[in-house]
Amino acid sequence: MTTFKLAVIDYGAGNLRSVAKAIESLGHKAIVTSNPRDLSTVDGTVFPGQGIAGPAMDRLKAAGMDIALKETVTAGRPFFGVCLGLQVMFDWSDEGDTTCLGILSGRSIRFTEGLKVPHMGWNAVRFVRDHPVFEGVEDGTQFYFVHSYYGVPDDAGLTIGETEYGTTFASAVATENLVATQFHPEKSGMTGVRLYDNFFRHALGG
Repeated sequence: MTTFKLAVIDYGAGNLRSVAKAIESLGHKAIVTSNPRDLSTVDGTVFPGQGIAGPAMDRLKAAGMDIALKETVTAGRPFFGVCLGLQVMFDWSDEGDTTCLGILSGRSIRFTEGLKVPHMGWNAVRFVRDHPVFEGVEDGTQFYFVHSYYGVPDDAGLTIGETEYGTTFASAVATENLVATQFHPEKSGMTGVRLYDNFFRHALGG
């Protein structure tokens, strides 16, 4: 079995070790890092998702990680974003009126009033189109969510999974070398953890 070395981005938020442990449970090596130079020494990158858009972007910019993340995605290296790691891929977040990474065209918006926010717990993901990250996973599988904002891509073709919560929102998006989910794979049991393995094995040919 091929083993990969993956960077887990440290931007001062929680949940880093649970993502790293999920990756390690698959037999891969995970390094938790805030050093942008590390991104050129690994096979792929995971941006975990727990935090607030404004402070997260401040930390990324202070470390030079914003530039490094853009470079690693532009260079075609495998990248997996989770929750906030999906939201900051877009141009803008309504959370704190925050300028984000602009890797994907679009913005992140808050759920409308009248809904219980955050959207927390298990919810189904409907597959919009085939993607290797969902290999062996049944359409409509439930994953674990906890978020108040969600990403709205300008290009609807980026969406590979949708979820219903007062509205239909993109719960998974993808480009050739990038996958990002609004739900937390590492909190979604072995089916969720499998998504990491599916994606990196496909992207890295392992």
